[in-house]
Amino acid sequence: MRTSWSPRVAVPVMYQRWTALTFIHWRYPPGEVQRLLPPGLTVETFDDAAYVGLVPFLMEGVRPPGVPALPWLSRFPETNVRTYVRDAGGRSGLWFFSLDAERLPAVIAARAGYRLPYYWSRMSVRVDGGRYAYRCERRMPGPAGARGDADVELGPPLTPDERDERTSFLTDRYRLFTVVAGRLVHAEVEHPPWPLHHAALTRLDEDLVRAAGLPAPGHEPLLHASPGVAVRIGRWRRPRPTPAGLH
Repeated sequence: MRTSWSPRVAVPVMYQRWTALTFIHWRYPPGEVQRLLPPGLTVETFDDAAYVGLVPFLMEGVRPPGVPALPWLSRFPETNVRTYVRDAGGRSGLWFFSLDAERLPAVIAARAGYRLPYYWSRMSVRVDGGRYAYRCERRMPGPAGARGDADVELGPPLTPDERDERTSFLTDRYRLFTVVAGRLVHAEVEHPPWPLHHAALTRLDEDLVRAAGLPAPGHEPLLHASPGVAVRIGRWRRPRPTPAGLH
């Protein structure tokens, strides 16, 4: 059984809170995902399937250490398209195909400082009781006009028995990877366990997955939703060999 754990990020480079979040996941043949990954990463599978996630949410309280959160700059919608990977040392983590955000300064800073594939988009997140409404239309860089619109109805919280291995595989992720100067690097992410709810889509109009280079999903997605967690993000590190069994 997969073990859920969160590292302690002793020296964070960024504080954030991810709120009003929905995990929308589709199964994919592993080869379709592997071809889009950089050298050094292998797609991680569950029951012989790779998973690709469309994850819209509201970013809040974004700030580096010692700097107060600025109201306009520190709160904005974001949507990412992601998959699950392991490096050569066996470490599990996230690979982002794209991250759309509404604030252009945040997009520029993340592309320059964190080398993540951010895109500037027209976006909104509306919370109305037990309903989340997400809107996303990409501006730049291309392909302009790619969309990620979703309306989600929250159900009851997951019981402990419903937090099974697949749910953990899809949501308990505390490391992200990128490539800096041609070298694979990773950063650890610290946050408490997700408070997860059942969820249902009442509307989905998206082609962000296809814009990432993947075939359009051909089946209904698996959903989980969460009111959110507080997050601490560590600095980039170059992967080093990891003893067997640790990830």
